[in-house]
This record gives sequence, structure tokens and C-alpha cells, in this order.
Amino acid sequence: MKMNKALLVVLLPVVAWSIYLFRMPAVTLLFASILGAVLAELALQTALRRPVKITDLSALVTGVLLALTLSPSVPWYAAAAGAAVGVLAGKELAGGYMKNTFNPALFGRLFIIAAFPGSMSPWLAPYDLVTTATPLGLMRSEGLLTPYSQLFLGTTAGSLGETSVLLIGLGVAYLIYRRFVNWRIPVAILATVFVLTLAFGQDPVFHLFSGSLVLGACFMATDPATSPRFNKGRWIFGIGIGVIVVAFRLWGWLPEGVTFAILGMNAVVPLLNDLTKRKAKAA
Repeated sequence: MKMNKALLVVLLPVVAWSIYLFRMPAVTLLFASILGAVLAELALQTALRRPVKITDLSALVTGVLLALTLSPSVPWYAAAAGAAVGVLAGKELAGGYMKNTFNPALFGRLFIIAAFPGSMSPWLAPYDLVTTATPLGLMRSEGLLTPYSQLFLGTTAGSLGETSVLLIGLGVAYLIYRRFVNWRIPVAILATVFVLTLAFGQDPVFHLFSGSLVLGACFMATDPATSPRFNKGRWIFGIGIGVIVVAFRLWGWLPEGVTFAILGMNAVVPLLNDLTKRKAKAA
């Protein structure tokens, strides 16, 4: 509960900046995603006669995070459906809050990609909302690199949450200070991406600042319910996510792979917990 409150507080500047950049589409998607998540949780808990736990704010967090992963062009009903599926299948039917295997917001995003093909496009430029390519798309198709300043402030085409590395960084710094987030996971992810892209002759700073890498590394990979419990496992988890992200960006069919990387590593968290727990006991 305390972590969810803190997470919502640090996400407020990110949400506000995304609304400033993407106007009404951002407001619509945030509203639809939050409403879909909260109503789905309330309906299931009521139908199954479980204690209603809306006040733990986990559904609200899921709705906000899912909206931040979406393109401004995604239809509102797709956002609402994705949020509902994320909460129901990704969390409630998987055991409930803190018992789920997969990050609910990213689970919902994966559902949107599968159920509403092409809904993430077109990508829209901030302010005037004209169709344009994302920085990663431009790099892949034309070899053009977006200036660091635009990436750092988030004034580029992309998901709502690709708004500002600065705001996200300040937010996660606060969460780390309050010990709601373990610093090893985002550090492992970002360091792995930096080292691998540099080794393959890419611009590592561009890769760190572009796409939803920082958003995913700071606010989703660090989800305590779906990340390892022990420090060695956290390092492995973060490195694994970084490797998958780089593989997608350099050789995958999509220019971005953060969703697939985090969900893929979520699946091996039970194994990492088991292995690192046994090593800790043996030591």
C-alpha cells in the first residue's frame, strides 16, 4: 500500500508531462485504462465474494502504468480491455496482489498487441499529433539518431511514458531512497544495454534514452511481486532483460522489446529465487 502510494506520487509528473505533450489522447487513454483496471478488479472480487481490495491501489497503479506504455493513437476501448485483462488474468486469477508471476500492466499491453493488431500505430509527434516515426524506428529505417536533448525531455514520438528520462529518473531515485525499489535491477538493465550496444558499434546513450527502456527498467522490472527476492537473482534478472532488449533492437522484428524482455524474465523469477536461495543457504 505504501509503495503504491509512493509510486503514484512519483508518476504524477510523468503523467502530467505526457498530457502536456499528447493532449486529449493522453487524458482519454489514462482515464480508460484506469477505469478498466479498477472496475475489472472490483467486479471479479465482488463476483467471487472475495474481500474488495481496491484501496490497496494496485489496480490504479496498473491502469496508470499500462496507459504510459501505449501509443497516443491506441483506441480507448483497447486500453480499457488491456487494463481489465492485465488485472484479471495477470493478477487476480494468478493468485492476487503480490502473488502474480507477470507484471499486470505489461501483460495487458501484450494482450492489446495480440488482440488489436496495429493499434500501436501510427505513432504521433508531441504537440501537433501528426504521424511520424519513433526515434528507434528512425534509427532502424534511416540510420538517423534523435538528439539527446529531445530524448532526455521526451519531446519525441512514442508511448505516453516515453516522456522524460529526467522525470522518470527523479521518481525512481526517490523510490530507491525510500527502499521501495531495489537499485540493482534498473542498474543491471541499463548497464547491460549500455555495454552491449557499445560493443556492437551502436550509440549507447541513444539506446538508453530512447524507447520505453527507462520507464520499464525503473517502474516495471522493479515490481516486487514479479522480480527476484535475492540480490544475485536481481542482477541476473536485470542482465537478462538488458540482453533481450538489445537483441530485439538490433536483430528483432520490432525496434523495441522492453515488454517482451520483462515478461520473459518474469517467467524465470521462481527459478532464480530457488537457485539464489539455495546458494545463500549453502554460503
